[in-house]
Amino acid sequence: MSKKFLSGNEAFAEGIRLARPQVISAYPITPQTIVVERLSEMVEDGSLNAEYVHVESEHSAMSCAIGASAAGARAFTATSSQGLLYMAECLYYASGGRFPIVMMNADRSTALPWNIYGDQRDSLSQLDSGWIQAYAENSQEALDLALMSYRIAEDKRVSTPYMANLDGFVLTHTYETVDIPEREQADRFLPPYETDNRIDLESPKNMAFSAGPDTNYIFKYKEHEGVLAAREVIAETEKAFAEIFGRKYTGLLENYRTEDADYIIVTLGSIAGLCRETADKLCENGVKAGVVRIRYMRPFPNAEIADVLRNAKAYAVLEKDISFGNEGTVFTNVNSALKKAGADVKGYNFIGGLGGRNISASDIEKIYNDIANGTESVNFIGIGGESNGK
Repeated sequence: MSKKFLSGNEAFAEGIRLARPQVISAYPITPQTIVVERLSEMVEDGSLNAEYVHVESEHSAMSCAIGASAAGARAFTATSSQGLLYMAECLYYASGGRFPIVMMNADRSTALPWNIYGDQRDSLSQLDSGWIQAYAENSQEALDLALMSYRIAEDKRVSTPYMANLDGFVLTHTYETVDIPEREQADRFLPPYETDNRIDLESPKNMAFSAGPDTNYIFKYKEHEGVLAAREVIAETEKAFAEIFGRKYTGLLENYRTEDADYIIVTLGSIAGLCRETADKLCENGVKAGVVRIRYMRPFPNAEIADVLRNAKAYAVLEKDISFGNEGTVFTNVNSALKKAGADVKGYNFIGGLGGRNISASDIEKIYNDIANGTESVNFIGIGGESNGK
């Protein structure tokens, strides 16, 4: 295993190289561009044997990946923001067809106003598209998710496309030291892709067909089962990953100082590190503060969320997203998990980071203070008064 100083984008590209995709459909968009640039260089220098397809749009990028997967090839693409929204029609074709495509999304604000900086409104808008959704915190996890994603998506119990999300600029363009696995290790972890769900002249089958109400209903139920099956497969994959590479991950979510915490922040992505640092500072001053980082929004960790939050005095969901006219999408999911489990814990929603606006340590410390003393149910960080929801 070697070490390199890489950005999140470059680390993810290294993980994809190790996964040996056979077809890469590429359409660059900021801040995702570096991923497909690095992969093009790898194909050019021979370190990655793949068909690299330059397409004319994000819609075409996903269409190309679907076609490749339907032919039985391991496929990859990447996008961001408006690009993800432009290909949204095709996301449903990929999941409905049970094609285990892997896509990296560089989380970025959506227009208007036009903005290239990072929030998570693009990916969270597509939670219902039938894709597995994971959120990396740092470059090492980005690389590791790139490698693990194919093993999870291609498992026959799952057979579902996988979206790995990296916070735009904060993670995609930030450099840190990353461990790069050896080729032999990667090949031992991830075998070549094999599937019966493909075009086959020797064994013809109907694919991408129409289905009436009765049959369509069954297909959607089986699609739902596939995403749910990913829960077990993620656990199995992370166990095998730890055995080969020595790095351990924690499944659908990650808990920090939550065992006896009175006040807990729930979040996802790169902001979790600053939340943990703030929790450490508060704990030193006698405040029992904890952090939950959601690693997977789909499948959603309902039981795990309820178990970790049920004994807290209050919790806050800090997210870079808003479902306009209601609340943050992550908060809706967390609150639902608690209600279904019968856990009576006061929850508060904090919206921040939209359009890449900074969330500071003092902002996070204030969140802990606000939930300890009571506040509005929906809060926009740095904006007070009438703008906050009841």
